Amino acid sequence: MKSWKTIRARELGTMRRPRLLRGVAFLCAGLVSACGLVAQVSQPGDKQVGPENDRPPSILDKVGISQNLNAQLPLGLNFVDDAGKQVELGSYFGKHPAILALVYYQCPMLCSEELNGLTSALRMVDVKPGKDFDVIVVSIDPTEGPDLAAAKKQGYVKRYGQPETAYGWHFLTGKQAEIDALTKTVGFGYTKIPGPDGKLNQFAHASSIQIVTPQGKLAQYYMGVEYSPKDLRLGLVEASSNKIGTPVDNILTYCYHYDPATNTHSLVVARVMQLGGLVMVLGLGGFMLVMFRKDARQPAIHANGTPNNGATVKKVNG
Repeated sequence: MKSWKTIRARELGTMRRPRLLRGVAFLCAGLVSACGLVAQVSQPGDKQVGPENDRPPSILDKVGISQNLNAQLPLGLNFVDDAGKQVELGSYFGKHPAILALVYYQCPMLCSEELNGLTSALRMVDVKPGKDFDVIVVSIDPTEGPDLAAAKKQGYVKRYGQPETAYGWHFLTGKQAEIDALTKTVGFGYTKIPGPDGKLNQFAHASSIQIVTPQGKLAQYYMGVEYSPKDLRLGLVEASSNKIGTPVDNILTYCYHYDPATNTHSLVVARVMQLGGLVMVLGLGGFMLVMFRKDARQPAIHANGTPNNGATVKKVNG
């Protein structure tokens, strides 16, 4: 029978090599992925990144989020809910805080990601829609109606996985005047843009959700399409006590179309992808540096159980 000393020596003598090889493999894979990302957004003849001054396209000048903390929502505005009934915005306030999301239901890109991120975060907190807060989603497109709203509600309640909370989810549509009043108060800047068919039926906008107090005051903004469950819960708890939060970093995620006529993407999207590739390379490079330094400190062990630094290994018979 082989001794535990011999088996252990062989394990230690061969452990370092596969670990380094795996690290090199990870680094190579990361470099390939990162180069692929850069190629996707900057390779000549492919999708061009547009102007080189890193300035967002002029069409986005009106697009953005102004964090109007402590502003009072116009609760007297009338909308149509997902059941086709006329409702007053204020009917959702008075008892609980709310999460407000401004989207449009036929959005081909960002809006679904925003609502997916919100739903995923809500699944990880211990407060429930309807019981502890309300989710209010309002379309910025006046041409959309309750049928679209109902379909979206059904999909996201199913995604949330707790159908008994459906009464806490509200998907609204409305007229342009009401939409304008709400978006102005929230600080939600957007603009119409042409779709692939050339018609002005899409919107360029940024992504954020807002926490609103039971009295209808804007208490906190969360930017992007992914939200920390911990921060979201804390925001709801503080808003339930009518506490107003502080501004967050205004790092915007834009919803902007791809133009098939010019084969171009928004410069913002391209730069984000390039930055992601760079971060991946730097992260993997740092990992490799740590692994090499760690292995350099460990003495190699020969198959006979003798370390190359002269130390002895105690024999244990098995």
